[in-house]
Amino acid sequence: MKKAILLVVAVLLVVIIGGGVWLWNAMQQPLYEPGMVRAERNLRAPLAPPAQSAKQDFWNVESDIQLYHFADGAGANVLVVHGGPGFPFAQPLPSLKALTTNYKFHYYDQRGSGKSSRPIDKFASSNFYENMQMLDKTLGLGAQIADIERVRRILGDDKIILVGHSFGGFIASLYAAEFPERVRALILIAPAEVLVMPPESGGLFEQVKPLLPDAMKPEYDAYLKRYLDYGAIFSKSDAELAALNAEFARYYAIAAQRKGWNVSMDNPVSAGGWMVHAMYFSMGLRHDYRAALKAVSAPVLVIHGDKDLQSEKASRIYADVFPNAEFRVIANAGHFVFNDQPEAFARVVVEFLGKVK
Repeated sequence: MKKAILLVVAVLLVVIIGGGVWLWNAMQQPLYEPGMVRAERNLRAPLAPPAQSAKQDFWNVESDIQLYHFADGAGANVLVVHGGPGFPFAQPLPSLKALTTNYKFHYYDQRGSGKSSRPIDKFASSNFYENMQMLDKTLGLGAQIADIERVRRILGDDKIILVGHSFGGFIASLYAAEFPERVRALILIAPAEVLVMPPESGGLFEQVKPLLPDAMKPEYDAYLKRYLDYGAIFSKSDAELAALNAEFARYYAIAAQRKGWNVSMDNPVSAGGWMVHAMYFSMGLRHDYRAALKAVSAPVLVIHGDKDLQSEKASRIYADVFPNAEFRVIANAGHFVFNDQPEAFARVVVEFLGKVK
């Protein structure tokens, strides 16, 4: 009897360990691959948006998903894709005001952040893999890219100009890879170093730590442990995860100050919760999306601030891959180039758009 019990325990341990290895391998692989959205795979709803309601401040992209938006200007439509992930713009960028006589800039809160729909609060199931799949399908990269295509259709444009900042630059790039014939031009401002994973620099979290005061580093380590506690991730609520995401803004601001820049993260109370981790699951720990961008023939402008925590090399990855790209460095500017050097930023954008047909 004792031997039988030991045998059962041994088998269970093998199953548990094997399951853990399988789950770890599953998390390594990206759930999103370029081409999935165009083929309408792994989406909750078709790319064709539903009928629009009378609410002028919201776009209906799915029957139960509404995106809050506002606009500034008149003329050709430009969709601004915010970064973070999960940090929407609270107001129009003053640095783009000079362009508003010819362009209408549309700002929106990505699903799962800001005033847009947050379709997931808490998970009832304890099945990690099923929850991961549901999260990716509902709020992940594919869902965010599909929303851009739905917004394009709502606006009625055959081709659209996209402006993406930071992680929004990454999302905008993937949209262009999915729908290259629908992009008139692409402006990427400090696009996030996640086009290839793992990143050469180690990533944003690693870039922040050396710039923090020594007394704060243990606190930051403890924060990352809470933020990246994937063993308990599905016991949390959207509000808890949003608070954790917003908390990072403080450390980032301190790191930027150590480099001589004052950073004000717009509206941290509107930070995304589940949507942030949905995109992490979508990307996995290992991917290389560079090949997909080679199909984009539209003109691309990549802008980098020379004082950014992110290296120039990281931003150049995008310019090196797009066939029709130009790269501009703006002096004395950090990650939020449009705030640090608004006049220089506007000049570069005006010059670029002046060449776009």
